[in-house]
Amino acid sequence: MSKRKKIIVRIFLGFLILLGLGMILFFSFRESLLQEAIAKVTSKLEREYDAKLTIKTAEFDGLTGVLLTEIALVPKNADTLFSIQKLSASVRFLPLFTGEMQLGTLFVENGLVQLIKRGEQKNFGAFLKKDTISAGTSEEKSKRNYADLAYKIISTALNLVPTDMDIKNLVFKLDDNGKKASINLQQLRLADKQLATSITVQTNTFSQRWKIAGFADPRNQKADIAFTNRDTGAIKVPYFDERFNLKSSFDSIRVKIDNISKSGGTLNIDGTSSIANLIVNHPKIASKDVLFKKAGFDFHFVIDENNIGIDSSSTAELNKIKFHPYVNLDTETDTIYSLKVAIPKMKTQDFIESLPTGLFTHFEGMQTEGEFDYHLDFEFNKNNPNALVFESKINKKDFKITTYGDADLNKINGPFTYRAIENDTPQRAVFVGESNPNYTPLSEISPYLRKSVLTTEDPSFFSHRGFINEAFKQSIIKNIKTKQFSRGGSTISMQLVKNVFLTREKTLSRKLEEILLVYILENNRIVSKERMLEVYFNVIEWGPNIYGIGEASQFYFQKHPSQLSLNECLFLASIVPSPKRFMWKFDNTGNLRNQGVVQQKYLTNLMLRRGVLTSVDTIFKSFPVHVSGRARSFLRITEIDSTAVDSLDLEEFTF
Repeated sequence: MSKRKKIIVRIFLGFLILLGLGMILFFSFRESLLQEAIAKVTSKLEREYDAKLTIKTAEFDGLTGVLLTEIALVPKNADTLFSIQKLSASVRFLPLFTGEMQLGTLFVENGLVQLIKRGEQKNFGAFLKKDTISAGTSEEKSKRNYADLAYKIISTALNLVPTDMDIKNLVFKLDDNGKKASINLQQLRLADKQLATSITVQTNTFSQRWKIAGFADPRNQKADIAFTNRDTGAIKVPYFDERFNLKSSFDSIRVKIDNISKSGGTLNIDGTSSIANLIVNHPKIASKDVLFKKAGFDFHFVIDENNIGIDSSSTAELNKIKFHPYVNLDTETDTIYSLKVAIPKMKTQDFIESLPTGLFTHFEGMQTEGEFDYHLDFEFNKNNPNALVFESKINKKDFKITTYGDADLNKINGPFTYRAIENDTPQRAVFVGESNPNYTPLSEISPYLRKSVLTTEDPSFFSHRGFINEAFKQSIIKNIKTKQFSRGGSTISMQLVKNVFLTREKTLSRKLEEILLVYILENNRIVSKERMLEVYFNVIEWGPNIYGIGEASQFYFQKHPSQLSLNECLFLASIVPSPKRFMWKFDNTGNLRNQGVVQQKYLTNLMLRRGVLTSVDTIFKSFPVHVSGRARSFLRITEIDSTAVDSLDLEEFTF
């Protein structure tokens, strides 16, 4: 044997001897090491979380297994957080040499995990405390590698999933001040890569039996699992109905993971998911159940050092609608959120029939011809909000509506009866046609009113196609900055559709229908712009139970709409957003408050700059707004007689 080989053999033998000695020492002291480890965990829980951990017995079971009995974690002066009668677990031996800990087996009997909230006291509250230890300097945070972090989290989580698992009677309970839900894993078994469960669910409102079954291979990072109901009917989502007034259910969910791999600094996650007959009901979404019959997602997640995203090769499906989404967060130089959606060419009728039932009720029964494709490009830079990109484009071919649904857009070309809806209650009928003495053709409405309302509500009404991209962009920017829907960017076309065809409910359904109906109305020459504006002036609310300009002119000024002065028109335009609050624009003398005068001055100057008005139009601008009709009874006049207009100092109204 050569000298080199002898050295290698000696090193190997030395390693084996050290390993053997280490194992002898470990097995000699492992019981005391186990007790010491439990003592450290117990001490930390008591010191940092004010919670007591008790374990009746703790001993090794076989080479790498641990058996624990009568385990309980009880926060001070609170309900037990969890308790387990018996827990047995083992780790895989060989991965320990590479620094990984993988669970090999897990057996649990008779366990309870409960989250209890009574008043403001939570039995889990101490564990929600924020970590006071700094997570690193800003420079260290900026160098965080998303791919490495995500892969580490996923690998750790999957390593904690045993290859052989049997859980019996493990109950999860939630009690949020009387809002209760209980999920009992009567059995959860994973053996030979096959997962089988038996689950019972009990809440204040329903009781069900669930089933999760399929293929699961945590070591090779693959799975194909289906979630169904053991009983007849749909699976109901617990707790959310009582906590958030959100009722939801579905027939089944399937999730399939085909690949989780990291190569060249990029993490790829590929798979598919689907859900059948998802029903959602919430007052903010729609006034009735919303049904998604069939939805699926063939996804390809891509994560690298600076990006987290969904690749455009992914395909989302909603009934017959298929589209390719691209979603990305880029933090390399700035924090940039990107969204791109591409719907390939499809039949318009397939699109209409694929819309979720209950979300687009006014389109149900609509019949169309033709094809279209759609592209959306959205980009938002957190550090430069004003650079927002928002481009939405529809390409249509041979589009034609052969039968309208509940919203017959063609009806506004002729006389019709209009009823405003407030708080789900229809208001009095207003006939929009010549037989109504208050109906006013556009040609008989003061040009000042047309100019004032267009200036305040929609300056580009006669040139846009229902939407103003820049207004939409500014609306999105403001809503993101304020973190709420504080600005809408509504055009006259949108207001008209909302008033004539929809309700005033503030729901997602109403807004989505409004957008789609406006697009169809404005891009298919269904009605002229002049007719749209005429109907708008004759149906919008202009005061308490006052609809249309004919009623408004009499209510405020005892005049025909053609006789309105510039100041009166400016006033009427200013109250369009909140017509029932018009009285607050006046002081106790019956005159416009100072802010109202300033508003009129600003609007007048704006119209002058835009060339909508000339200096000749403002000759009589000094005359105040004098309410003489029935509206005067709504004003809180206490100091000056309603007829003493001549005694007022008109100089203060001169611009």
